Amino acid sequence: MKRKEIIDDVTMKRAITRITYEIIERNKNLDNIVLAGIKTRGVFLAKRIQERLKQLENLDIPVGELDTKPFRDDMKVEVDTTTMPVDITDKDIILIDDVLYTGRTIRAAIDNLVSLGRPSRVSLAVLIDRGHRELPIRADYVGKNIPTSQFEEILVEVMEHDGYDRVSIIDPS
Repeated sequence: MKRKEIIDDVTMKRAITRITYEIIERNKNLDNIVLAGIKTRGVFLAKRIQERLKQLENLDIPVGELDTKPFRDDMKVEVDTTTMPVDITDKDIILIDDVLYTGRTIRAAIDNLVSLGRPSRVSLAVLIDRGHRELPIRADYVGKNIPTSQFEEILVEVMEHDGYDRVSIIDPS
């Protein structure tokens, strides 16, 4: 198994900052935004974007934590650990995840959102888009596009959870 670091801490910070600026540029009413981080690492990325928005625009944007497991079609989990600090009805939700791959996690996240209310709009921000979609889902904000083979794995590590900020490609061969 080979591991190759493709994004270091500085590059990750730049990507998150770029996503934050794109969110500011594309959203006329930032007061209506709710960030929804997909557990686990998407939550930490959402909190970083929240902090950058506070620094740049002096806004305290709410951040929710979405648990997609109860909404997946490939696992049976009864307990939903989702936390959403505000009513999402008529809000502009930005889903945030670490890696966009097949699109199945995002589908589950949207199902979860719909169970919580009826947002005005839902968009998607991801740190890494690796391709290989199985569903018609695309990210609105992308930190980095990294084409991979289906056999490779993308490993995102964040300081708050893993002790490092980096992204690696794992080649099982």
